[in-house]
Amino acid sequence: MQVPAQQDYRSRAIAVEARGVSVEYDLSREKSTLIALEDFNLEVREGEFLAIVGPSGCGKSTFLNVVAGLVEPAAGEIKVYGKPVTGPEPDRAVVFQDYALMPWRTVEKNVRFGLEMQGRVDSTTKDKVAHYIKMVGLSGFENSYPRELSGGMRQRVGLARALVTEPRLLLMDEPFAAVDAMTREIMQEELTKIVATTGQPIIFITHGVDEAVTLADRIAVVTNRPGRIKEIIEVDLPRPRSRASRQLPEFQALRERVWQLLSSEHPERSEAEMAVSAAAGHHATDAGSGGGI
Repeated sequence: MQVPAQQDYRSRAIAVEARGVSVEYDLSREKSTLIALEDFNLEVREGEFLAIVGPSGCGKSTFLNVVAGLVEPAAGEIKVYGKPVTGPEPDRAVVFQDYALMPWRTVEKNVRFGLEMQGRVDSTTKDKVAHYIKMVGLSGFENSYPRELSGGMRQRVGLARALVTEPRLLLMDEPFAAVDAMTREIMQEELTKIVATTGQPIIFITHGVDEAVTLADRIAVVTNRPGRIKEIIEVDLPRPRSRASRQLPEFQALRERVWQLLSSEHPERSEAEMAVSAAAGHHATDAGSGGGI
């Protein structure tokens, strides 16, 4: 039985609010300034899954790092639950593309690391860690080391490590980019189930158009650098979404719309080149690369 696409997040409280955010980097060798983001405006509501897509180097990950408190904007302001972001806080957790696991720690000890860093280890920690290890499907691997795990399993550890701190906001930077085709689709489906259970809003960076349409409530399309919001697209498709959903005319129409917005950011490329790229992206998504842009 299909679950209707989430509708009520639109009336919920604002979880993340970005107003006029600009980020600049000094390039000392070139004696110039690179503007990564400029006048970036975005809202994310409680319980919403927001995917961000855009050309490579447009500032998608930079924005995520600003929300995480890892990068300070040159102008503008970001608020998380009404509080200006001035640095990392326990209410936010980040899942990175490169796993970022400690090779000398077991699965269990990697997952509990976030709690240790926050000084929140207590009598409930062991059960809490076990709960999230089970949630991501790694029961039985508690004493395994990262070198003994597949790429998909390592990413599950990273996800469990983020979830165990029970953050109010989950930030995900291309978390499935490095896993194989089948694992990618499985992880997408499992993430959907986990989010339905935990309820956190998610900002999800991806190069995969199909991945964005499969997972998100809305898709924010970003321009070439300096990155700005070009358009925000509502994904009004029934849940749960799966591989079969990609054959729906509504899904294909959304995919095409996102591709058209992205292609307009590459005016030097011919329509034929973009058609080949879109077809390759669709094929790559089915093969697990996510339809890179």
